Amino acid sequence: MSRHIAGRGRTGRATPPPAGPPVDDVECDLSSKLTLGQFLKLASLLDSGAEAKDAVASGAVSVNDEVDTRRGRGLVDGDVVEIGGRAARVVARDGRGEA
Repeated sequence: MSRHIAGRGRTGRATPPPAGPPVDDVECDLSSKLTLGQFLKLASLLDSGAEAKDAVASGAVSVNDEVDTRRGRGLVDGDVVEIGGRAARVVARDGRGEA
């Protein structure tokens, strides 16, 4: 005889979503506009502006889990940029975002 009680058991346990890449926090001066291309270099996700231009144009870069092909896109505190399994978060410094 089964002692299974309805509503209990494995059905209520959800598996966590797959974890994305680890995210590094990168402190930035947001007193002036910070563009996607600038941040890719600043966060050491890419080595040069030419690489940033090509990667963004090809759709290899996402911001907050959405592909963005605008190298001049302005970033704000908390934005997460990802490329090739690496990710970095914009963290404002000097009182803007309490970093």
